[in-house]
Amino acid sequence: MTSKLFNRRKSRTRYRIAQTAERPRLSIFRSGRHIYAQVIDDRAGATLAAASSNEKEGKGPKTWNMEAAKSVGQKIAERAAAKGVKRVVFDRGGYIYHGRVKALADAAREGGLEF
Repeated sequence: MTSKLFNRRKSRTRYRIAQTAERPRLSIFRSGRHIYAQVIDDRAGATLAAASSNEKEGKGPKTWNMEAAKSVGQKIAERAAAKGVKRVVFDRGGYIYHGRVKALADAAREGGLEF
């Protein structure tokens, strides 16, 4: 269940990102146990690359901590580079840029994505 404030933050963020549609969008979803990332081409309506802490390969004992978020950031950067994507727009959704979201973003930057 999402709150009204969360939905407001999310729509505000998505509106600003929709104004710059030249680059694909790196979208984040964070649950209590996992974190997911997708590189989405909004023009075509297609997902170019995806990574999550819920994948079988490289799954650590804990999937809700900072190390898991960093590994997802590295995976999404590698998979996006394989598809030829270097520049993206970061869509944090309604999440505050802090903790696991920030760790994922920093790891994706270190992996070669520019945003």
